[in-house]
Amino acid sequence: MKRTLLTLLCTLLCASSFADEGMWLPGLIRERIGDMRSKGFRLTAEDVYSVNRASMKDAVVSVGGFCTGEIVSDRGLLLTNHHCGYPAIQRLSSVDHDYLTHGFWALSDTEELPAEGLFVRILVRMEEVTDRLAAGETAAEIAAAAEREGTGYRAAVEPMYYGNQHFLFVYEQFDDVRLVGAPPSSIGKFGGDTDNWMWPRHTGDFSVFRIYASPDNRPAAYSPENVPYRPRRHFAVSARGAEEGAFTMIYGFPGNTQQYILSDAVEYVQHRSDPMKIDLRTQRLDLIAAAQEADPAVRIKYAAKHALIANPWKKWQGEVIGLERLGTADRKRDYERRFAAWAADKPEYAHLLDSMRAAYAAAAEPFFIAELINETGRTIELALLAEQNLLRRRAAAAGTPWSEAKPELEKQYLKLYDDYDAALDRRLAKCVLHGLAHYYPGGMPRKMQDEIDRAGGTIDAYVDALYDRSPSVSRETAEAADTAALAADPVLRLRKLFSFGPEGIGRGMMLRRNLSDVPSIERWYRPYLRALRAFDPGRAFFPDANSTLRVAYGSVRGYDYADGEYHKPLTTLDGLIAKDNPAIYDYDIPQSLRDLHASGDYGRWSALIDGRRTVPVCFLADNQTTGGNSGSPVLNARGELIGINFDRTWRSTMSDIEFDPELCRNIAVDIRYVLTVIDRIGGAGRLIDEMTIR
Repeated sequence: MKRTLLTLLCTLLCASSFADEGMWLPGLIRERIGDMRSKGFRLTAEDVYSVNRASMKDAVVSVGGFCTGEIVSDRGLLLTNHHCGYPAIQRLSSVDHDYLTHGFWALSDTEELPAEGLFVRILVRMEEVTDRLAAGETAAEIAAAAEREGTGYRAAVEPMYYGNQHFLFVYEQFDDVRLVGAPPSSIGKFGGDTDNWMWPRHTGDFSVFRIYASPDNRPAAYSPENVPYRPRRHFAVSARGAEEGAFTMIYGFPGNTQQYILSDAVEYVQHRSDPMKIDLRTQRLDLIAAAQEADPAVRIKYAAKHALIANPWKKWQGEVIGLERLGTADRKRDYERRFAAWAADKPEYAHLLDSMRAAYAAAAEPFFIAELINETGRTIELALLAEQNLLRRRAAAAGTPWSEAKPELEKQYLKLYDDYDAALDRRLAKCVLHGLAHYYPGGMPRKMQDEIDRAGGTIDAYVDALYDRSPSVSRETAEAADTAALAADPVLRLRKLFSFGPEGIGRGMMLRRNLSDVPSIERWYRPYLRALRAFDPGRAFFPDANSTLRVAYGSVRGYDYADGEYHKPLTTLDGLIAKDNPAIYDYDIPQSLRDLHASGDYGRWSALIDGRRTVPVCFLADNQTTGGNSGSPVLNARGELIGINFDRTWRSTMSDIEFDPELCRNIAVDIRYVLTVIDRIGGAGRLIDEMTIR
C-alpha cells in the first residue's frame, strides 16, 4: 500500500505543470520548488513551509474560516480584505458610529475594538495520515489526539484527490481579534457591485486587525489583560511593487474547485444551476437595494447581507460566460471520449464513465430542488427567527437560558434582530416563493400549495397572513408572547417545509457544495482519479481546493480582454480619480483622497508609471485563486508582501472548473495603495512604523 501511495504522490505532484496552473499543498512544496525557482522564486522549500523553524506559513492565517489574512508585524498586526472584515465592521457600526461609511482608525492599542465572533487560525503542521486510516484509526481519533497537543489547537483530517489520500491539518486558533483600521467604504468598496469581478479595478479592498493572546502568547478568549500576539514570522512589506512579468506567489486558503468533473456536471452548472440562482438573486438584490436607498438604517442593517448575496451572484454570471467562451463542456466531452477509448480494454475502468453518468442523471433533479430550496424558502429570515425564539424560550424554561449557558447563541440571536427589517423581509418572502413556483419541476410543490390554498389561494395572501400573525416579526412581540404562542407560530410550518428532512418539499437530497459532491456521484471520482493518472501521465494533478492552505504561483500579467483589447496589469490613482463621481454612491470617494491627488504628496509610496508620478492601486497576476483566497498575501520572489488578493476578473470565474492561463487573472490591491491610505487618509502612521518596510 505504501508503494501505491508513493507512486500516486509522485505522479500527482512531480508531473510538469501546465503554465502556472495549480494549488499546491505547502507541506509538499519541495516537489514544486524547482519549477518555482525557474520562474524567479529566490527562496527555498523550507522558507515556504517548515515545522522545525519559522517559515512563511506562520504568517498566513485563516480569517473566520472563510477568508485569508497575513501577519505584517511582530505585534500581530493583520491585513485582510475589506470585504472579509465587512461583517465585523458592520457589527461594530451604528447610525452614530458608521464605520462602514466613514472608516475607522485606532490611534492607539486601547482604541482597537474587539471583533466578537471573529477568529483566526494559523497552521501548525500538516501530515499525511492515509496509512493510519487504513490501519483502523478514525479521522475523529486522529484529530482529537492532535488537538490535545496544545492550547487552542483545532484539527481536521481532510481528503485529497477524492479520498485517494488524507492529510491531518493542525491549527492554533485565536479568538481575540480586534479591529484596528478600515478605510471608508468609498475606498474599500469603490466601484461596488458595478466593478465587482471586473477590470480595470480601483478598489482599496483591505482592512486591518490585530491578533491578541494571553500574556504568555497563547490563544485566549477576549480579556483586557490580553496583549498583542507575538508571531513566529511576519511578512516584510515591499514598497518597490512589481513590474509585468515579475514572479508572484499566493499563499492562502482557497475554498472550492472542481477541476476534474465530467462534462455532465459542467452542463448542469452552465445551463441549469447558475441561471436559476442568478435570476432569483437579481430579484432579491433589487428589493434590498431599493429599501437601502430609502432608509439609512436599512442600508447599514443589510449592508453585509447585500454583499453576501451579490458576490456569488455576479461570479456565477461570469462563470457562465467563461464556460461558454472556453467551450469547457465540449472540451471535457472530447477528453472523456479519449479516456473511454483508452479504458475500453481495461475491465476495472471500462464502464466507469457509464456509472458516473448514470449517477449524475439520477441526482441532478433532486439536487436542483435542494439548491432551489436554499435560494428561496431558506432565505426567509422570519422563519429562522421563529425557530430561534422557540429554542431560546425552551432553554430558559429548562433553566439553561442562552444568556448564561450559551452566550454566543444569545449574541447571535440579538444580532439577528438588530439587522432585521420585517417589512423588507415580507417583500423578499413573496419574491422567493414566486420564484419557487416558477422553477420547481411541475410547478409549486403540493405541500406548499396546500398551505397557500388555506390562506386564500395566492402567494401574497399567504405571506401576509404569516407576517400578520407571527409573534416573531419583532423582538418585542416575541418576548411578550408565551411559549405556547411561539410554538404555534405559523411560520414554523414554513421552516419545516423548507428543511431537508422528511417533512420538507425536497426529494430526499441534502444540499452539498456541488452536484459532484453528492455521495452517489462522488464515490466514483476516487477510481476515476486513479484511472486518469494512468491515462494522462503528463498532466499535472493537484488536489481540488477544500479550504486547506495552498500555494499558487505565477507572474504579474496583463491580458487580452477581447479581440484587440489588451489590458495593462496595473491601475493607478489617476484612473481612480477619473472614475470619481459624487453623484453615484459607488464612485463617490472621500474628499481627502481628492485632496491628496491634487497635492501629489504621496511620499515614498508613489511610483513613476508611464512618465507620471502616481500611486499604484491594483494589479493583475495569473495565479490560480478561488473563494477563500480573498485576503491572501501576494508575495514577490523574495517572499515580501506586494499586494492583497481580493478578486478575479469576470471572465476568470470559470477557473473553479477550468483554469485557462491565457484568460484567468487574479486581482490584488497594491500594497503601496494600502500604505498610502493608512498613512495619508487614515493618519495611522503608527501602523506603518510597526511594519518591516523594504
